[in-house]
Amino acid sequence: MSSMLPRAARANGWRNAALLAGVGLAASFLYVRAKTRQVEREHPPQGKFIEVDGVRLHYTERGQGPVLVLLHGNMVSSDDYDHSGLVGRAAERYRVIAFDRPGYGYSERPRSTVWTPQAQARLIHHALQEMGVDSALVVGHSWGTLVALSMALDVPDFVRGLVLLSGYYYPSLRLDVPMLSTPAIPILGDLLRYTVSPLLWRLRWPLMAKFMFSPQPVPQRFWDMPAWMMVRPKQLRAVAADSALMVPAAMALARRYPELKVPVALIAGTRDKMADFSHNSERLSERVPEGELTLEPGVGHMTHYAHPEKVLEAIDAMAAKVGEPVQIRNPRAEALARASESGV
Repeated sequence: MSSMLPRAARANGWRNAALLAGVGLAASFLYVRAKTRQVEREHPPQGKFIEVDGVRLHYTERGQGPVLVLLHGNMVSSDDYDHSGLVGRAAERYRVIAFDRPGYGYSERPRSTVWTPQAQARLIHHALQEMGVDSALVVGHSWGTLVALSMALDVPDFVRGLVLLSGYYYPSLRLDVPMLSTPAIPILGDLLRYTVSPLLWRLRWPLMAKFMFSPQPVPQRFWDMPAWMMVRPKQLRAVAADSALMVPAAMALARRYPELKVPVALIAGTRDKMADFSHNSERLSERVPEGELTLEPGVGHMTHYAHPEKVLEAIDAMAAKVGEPVQIRNPRAEALARASESGV
């Protein structure tokens, strides 16, 4: 009789623990859903949508001139380029098209496809064709460089030139991959990303941002991006899946780099803690035709925030190299001219 009491107590303890866990998960689910709806209500889509190959993609478009396509990195969305200041500067002389890659921002990411860099490049290329674009300069940052490289390798007649920022090009040991990939695990990952994962990611977001920008401080314009947009369940699945694909994707692409037929400009920070410049950018610049490397001393992973004007200089140099005429606009001078013509 006495031996049955401890067993009964243990059973009750397990039931109580399971009940508490269930209540906690339910509360987390309701809170995450409320925060997701709130942030999407407060920050609705600012661009346009296009449906291509059965996928609804969100993108923004500004400016006139040669087409410049911007592909963002992991964890963020196309807004990252806007907050860095690059979009505003580039739109004065280019037709700038910035995509939310599949699963990020307001773009869809169907489960029926394994979204390798090649698959993402194919989708974005088809979207650009639907938009009437027949060639473009392509800029990629971080994970987005893998998509840019895939596009240049698969449709070299479409990509006029590449500008690659803080890229991860060669496989290496990545201690962050297991942590970032958890929400992509079937069933368990789905349960976590609708309950506790967004809460944990929201708590870690300031640390992750500081790590990305280190050793420089995180600028206020980056903090202006709503953190809850980055940790929504939908986007966490994209982040996790891309993280899991990063090493094998770099391994597969590295074998193809000698096939590149387009000029490549690379920019990297010498203090990048996420993609070591000597293992990645320096190495790639030596192995591709017409590869030019610009190193930014003391800069971390977010090179487009540190020196957007240098990124624009690299884009202008690439445009000149491939024969794209660029007219540098001065919006203030144009406004004064229009006022003078109207007699104001």
